Amino acid sequence: MSKRIHYTRPSITALEVSYATDAAANGWGDRCYEYIQRFERQFREYLGVGHAIATSSGTGALHIGMAGLGIGAGDEVILADVSWIASAAPIIHLGAKPVLVDVLEDSWCLDPAKVEAAITPRTRAILAVHLYGNLCELDALLDIGRRHGIPVIEDAAEAIGSTWHGRRAGSLGVFGAFSFHGTKTITTGEGGIFVTNDDALHERVLTLSNHGRARGETRQFWPECVGFKYKMSNLQAAIGCAQLERIDELVARKRHVFERYRSALAGLPLAMNPEPPGTTNGYWMPTIVVDRSVSFDREALLAAFKANDIDGRVFFWPLSSLPAFRDATPQPVSHSLAPRALNLPSYHDLEDEDVTRVATIVREALGRS
Repeated sequence: MSKRIHYTRPSITALEVSYATDAAANGWGDRCYEYIQRFERQFREYLGVGHAIATSSGTGALHIGMAGLGIGAGDEVILADVSWIASAAPIIHLGAKPVLVDVLEDSWCLDPAKVEAAITPRTRAILAVHLYGNLCELDALLDIGRRHGIPVIEDAAEAIGSTWHGRRAGSLGVFGAFSFHGTKTITTGEGGIFVTNDDALHERVLTLSNHGRARGETRQFWPECVGFKYKMSNLQAAIGCAQLERIDELVARKRHVFERYRSALAGLPLAMNPEPPGTTNGYWMPTIVVDRSVSFDREALLAAFKANDIDGRVFFWPLSSLPAFRDATPQPVSHSLAPRALNLPSYHDLEDEDVTRVATIVREALGRS
């Protein structure tokens, strides 16, 4: 019987186990923040940013960052209709309104022209979600932001290892947010991080992230405002430190898996994650989008995967198709993508023969076996 091919799983070695063991045995008292501070420092250095605050999730990083920008009731934040709900949830939690716009056909990320058309006097931010490792058109979005005085936020939860003309995803906007969920290229089990080069924003978010207690406050347990509790644990950060020491290896393996898929699926009527000139795609999740002109039954392909002990994963549903966003206008490109697309299994120890096995079933589904 063939082995099961999972859609994703982390790469955990003796290094992660040794750091986690040390944190469990010794990371208390005076050392209770040691791995957290080390992880934040390593991530700052990797990304090339001035500040990093480790959090319990990528959603939490977005939430405290948006709160630090003062986003609240009556405000609007523009984002793509194609995204996981975690990108939109903090906007709603803050009492603001997500404004959903369409995506580009090739990158599945924000269409800058649609972003600019959606700006109103209530727009407080543009949320650029780098989907599946693909990068938004950052130059265009940052230019729109500058001209209208609107900050651009990078949701880089899925884009570690991706670069935009020499700069790492998450380092170009007013702030960036990453996720270290167990499905991601590097993991801390659950977890995330807020990053920024804005000193003043960092101080506001640092205060908010610690129940409103400001750095330097001499009175014990004295919050200056009501904040949040999204702190990453020392145990999680210990695993993260080991993962960051291996980051180049982990990203390289993701890229290798993607290239094997690209080769195995060459000639089929479908598109995969793009890598435009001047960019690097971390290829977190290899994705296929079947051409519009081709008859394709996504559910039948997923059933074939299941019958062959392979996990498949659907492309994100457009947010405007979900009950929580029933008042939003459906966006045509976003709604056309979901039924034609799905994510392929991808993890660091996926072997070439596993990729071949997956690709064979895709070819059969498209009548190209």
